[in-house]
Amino acid sequence: MNYWLLKTEPDTFGIDDLAKAPGRTSGWDGVRNYQARNLLRDAIKLGDRAFIYHSSCPQPGIAGTARVVRAGYPDRTAFAAKDPHFDPGSDPRKPRWFSIDVQFEQRFERLVSLDELRQHANKKLRGMVLLRTGNRLSVSPVDAAHWRFILALSRGVT
Repeated sequence: MNYWLLKTEPDTFGIDDLAKAPGRTSGWDGVRNYQARNLLRDAIKLGDRAFIYHSSCPQPGIAGTARVVRAGYPDRTAFAAKDPHFDPGSDPRKPRWFSIDVQFEQRFERLVSLDELRQHANKKLRGMVLLRTGNRLSVSPVDAAHWRFILALSRGVT
């Protein structure tokens, strides 16, 4: 099993939206970055787990966890002309963009803020992709040790 961090804007689709989705499951679509696309298409597998990270909001941070219930498949929003993620250059016979399906696992009792994560960047979270200068990826890998440490942070145990 691998671990991931999936960024989302809570005003658009946050952890609470995932919890309210039918079957507590939703497609993770609309990603339009080739490096993130490659992870969705090639690396993320059924059963992997992910942190749901709220970004572009007053208090960015990790809000909870989800499990991957469907591995990479063509992102149908790329083909829907009325969808905000429509890509007129994407061909259904040779898809350019990919999605995964995730299922809600838990909402943390408290947000593990970006500032709190940064406090541990030089020790327990050294090398975490999210904390690298200039990182803007909406999908990134998380080391197993980082995963365990962040879960402990979410419970107030460090």
